[in-house]
Amino acid sequence: MTFAHTDPLLTDNEAAAILGISKPTFWRWKRLGQIPAPVKLGGLSRWPQSEILEIINKAKAARDVA
Repeated sequence: MTFAHTDPLLTDNEAAAILGISKPTFWRWKRLGQIPAPVKLGGLSRWPQSEILEIINKAKAARDVA
């Protein structure tokens, strides 16, 4: 089986590292709704890389408007 495009699923540590924030800050932002709910795989929480990158893109767009 081959996939034309895959969207890697990230752990909270990986997603926080991409955003340049600590793991506690990552979870605080999640509670505040600044980070989307995770994809649940059994008891695991994972975030599509595209959704984490979208947080950065939205921040950049907001900066450009301000």
